[in-house]
Amino acid sequence: QLQLVESGGGLVQPGGSLRLSCAVSGFNLDYYAIGWFRQAPGKEREGVSCISKTGSSTKYADSVKGRFTISRDNAKNTVFLQMNSLKPEDTAIYYCAADRPPLFRLCVLSSMTEYDYWGQGTQVTVSS
Repeated sequence: QLQLVESGGGLVQPGGSLRLSCAVSGFNLDYYAIGWFRQAPGKEREGVSCISKTGSSTKYADSVKGRFTISRDNAKNTVFLQMNSLKPEDTAIYYCAADRPPLFRLCVLSSMTEYDYWGQGTQVTVSS
């Protein structure tokens, strides 16, 4: 059974850091690009970052560039999102999702339709 499980969320003060993990099981992570998305209350889900199958290509939303870093450890079937300099506007439920892309596609951040498998999400709250 294909499964993605997010962890690492919590309450943090502005300027603080969190490291989210996305643990996958039931499939070979080598064949999948992974995206991180978030949804704040009353807002649409949006792309945060994505990473290609090999990790050679990454993308970031403008709002998180320079603060967030995505990485993956295929041997451990885990993808990470390091979040630094957190702001109150980063408060949201964070989801990871898996896409098995065709050869010409690295990873997609502008659309969610390519992602076939989703985790349940982890809450991130940035507040003093």
